Amino acid sequence: MGQMDEDPELEAFATRMFDLARAGDTETLRAYVEAGVPANLSNSKGDTLLMLAAYHGHAETVRMLVASGADPDRANDRGQTPLAGAVFKKESDVVRALLEAGADPRAGAPSALDTARMFENDEFIQ
Repeated sequence: MGQMDEDPELEAFATRMFDLARAGDTETLRAYVEAGVPANLSNSKGDTLLMLAAYHGHAETVRMLVASGADPDRANDRGQTPLAGAVFKKESDVVRALLEAGADPRAGAPSALDTARMFENDEFIQ
């Protein structure tokens, strides 16, 4: 990512992509991904577009990103997966979308399963 630090325009563009994921602007983000933005684009903390969409509760954006090739099990620099983030935020639609996409409930640290147990969330443990 070192190159991005040297190019303020590229950095601003990437920031806009992450903002679209956070906001759940599926169609705008889809257009950029179809135009060549990597589905697994990640920020300086290792959070991918998918992680941000999942954490902020945007199931439709999550489905689009996974369909575009985003890795549902890609952890950030702290070892957290999109599924663990969605479980932590109690985003059941996102959890369902990620599980349908093949996300591994045991991936990451803490894993989604560990996170559900930690917060005694029986709905997600099932």
